[in-house]
Amino acid sequence: MMEQILVETTAFRVDLDAGGVAHVVFQPAGGMPVLDMDGHRALAGIWRRLDEHPDVKVILVESEGKGFCAGGDMAMVENMLGSQPVRTRIMAEARELVRGMVDCGKPIVAAINGAAVGAGLAVALLADISIVAKGAKLIDGHTKLGVAAGDHAALIWPLLCGMAKAKYYLLLCETVSGEEAERIGLVSVAVDAQQVGPEALAIARRLAAGSPGALAHTKRSLNLWLQAAWPAFEASLNAEFMGFAEADAREGLAALKEKRAPLFGVPQS
Repeated sequence: MMEQILVETTAFRVDLDAGGVAHVVFQPAGGMPVLDMDGHRALAGIWRRLDEHPDVKVILVESEGKGFCAGGDMAMVENMLGSQPVRTRIMAEARELVRGMVDCGKPIVAAINGAAVGAGLAVALLADISIVAKGAKLIDGHTKLGVAAGDHAALIWPLLCGMAKAKYYLLLCETVSGEEAERIGLVSVAVDAQQVGPEALAIARRLAAGSPGALAHTKRSLNLWLQAAWPAFEASLNAEFMGFAEADAREGLAALKEKRAPLFGVPQS
């Protein structure tokens, strides 16, 4: 039973249940969740807010849409292509999102159904425990858009699945099924689609009953591996957002809109 609504945005809401589980729920119901400019800013800042909330013990990220989250919407990408101030803002928010999840002392569980792309994929894979539907689709499409894979991938993928697999999927923008993601270590557990929500909630409740200090210190100790990799993240993040000012990103977005293969490296008239 939900106790109270902590946050309500166009992209997600946060419900706190009586057991101390904060449910970050991507929406709308039945549609494909995406992030507009306001939603991206709110998602970036939610982790610190929940970490500081005295009644929150565990964070469970889930979706009531037909997919987990498709990341930034087309309008946000267009704004980044055309405006340096917007690129600077979104880059800062992308850093805040990753830093917020890594530094959050409370366990984060992700229940991943359908497609997870962009910032949605970052949230899915940066969660401490990730439960994914076997038929889910995990897609890092940065290089297909003409920019570097910068919002989380260089930080976490090599640690999760090894450098060879990370390069294969990130350079080629290959879709990873939930079943394959479990096999290579990209996620914690893959289950049938109807089991994703119940399994993730059961894990969140187990964590909520645990020692807050023991869990926080264990998470922080393990995340020192991510802190060690932070320079790689910063380099990739800067490369990504520099790329949004280049011709390849404009071509990548045009190809996405026109549902065709991009023609990178062709001189623009």
